[in-house]
Amino acid sequence: MRRPALIAIAVLATGVIGYYTFSYLTHGRFIESTDDAYVKADTAAIAARVNGYVARVQVADNQTVQAGDVLVSIDDADFKARVDQAKAVTAAKQAVLDSLASKLQLETKLIEAAQAKVDSAIADQKRAAADLERARDLRASGSGSKQAYDQALADSRKADAAVDSAMAALAAEREQLAVIESTRAQSQADLDAARAAQRLAEIDLEHTVVRAPFAGVVGARTVQDGQYVRAGVQLMAVVKLPDVYVVANFKETQAGDMRRGQEATITVDAFPDLELTGLIDSFAPATGSEFSLLPPENATGNFTKIVQRLPVKVRVTGEAAALALLRPGMSVTVAVDTRDAGDGAASVLAPSPRPVEAATR
Repeated sequence: MRRPALIAIAVLATGVIGYYTFSYLTHGRFIESTDDAYVKADTAAIAARVNGYVARVQVADNQTVQAGDVLVSIDDADFKARVDQAKAVTAAKQAVLDSLASKLQLETKLIEAAQAKVDSAIADQKRAAADLERARDLRASGSGSKQAYDQALADSRKADAAVDSAMAALAAEREQLAVIESTRAQSQADLDAARAAQRLAEIDLEHTVVRAPFAGVVGARTVQDGQYVRAGVQLMAVVKLPDVYVVANFKETQAGDMRRGQEATITVDAFPDLELTGLIDSFAPATGSEFSLLPPENATGNFTKIVQRLPVKVRVTGEAAALALLRPGMSVTVAVDTRDAGDGAASVLAPSPRPVEAATR
């Protein structure tokens, strides 16, 4: 009786060993798994962009929000007053600029009038010069009196003086035009500065309403009604749910055959019966130790080699109801089937081929 039992046990053990050996050779040896993996999601730290007292907190803890929803309202009385003040300053600067524009038009007309006076004075000067020439000729021939000659000479000199006066008046008006244009440029700059200040005041008023940057769930809320908040201080966080992903920290010895697009099986510690699938999305540009606060210094005499871990981002796929159960920080186990060719890209750890120029040197 013992011999058939031993034979049966041996056959059974051989079958089990053969099954697991076959399973390992055909499947198991291609699976790379790690339990150093966690659920992640994009998270935005919400902070006010202006200082002020909170008028009302519009959301509760763990509340679902949509992009653009109001999270916090800051008392805006002071900011509205600043906007009104900025608008008044802008209006005053605009009035000054409009006044200068009117003065510029008036000065243009005055210059035209001064130019007309110059033209008239020049015409009188030419007439007086011609009269003087005739009077000189008549006196030289004895036909004209000395009194007529003296009168023509005085009129000519008076015409010359009138031309000089008209020319001086025209030059003064042109200088006044240059002054007005310079003042107008300064006023235009003042108006632009006032408009910029008004826009900044309006932006500050808009920032009294803090909105959600994207759809998600509110968490880590520390702000309360009536609280004084400062710009840049975190008030709460918005977690982009249910758009979660997994970061799995594989050993560097496991990542050699991994490719983007390879399938992964994800098991969540909180839900042992829930099995999700995923795809490798990308690889971190360096191992985790390179991003630590105090990176290891290996250039010492007491070097101990430690297998490093490479963070691998895995996109989670599956039903929306299952994804809604996941929360950032949950522990998971990730298993990647390296038999899959993925998207055909080379391994992140594979050495890149040398350029042709370098190879031929």
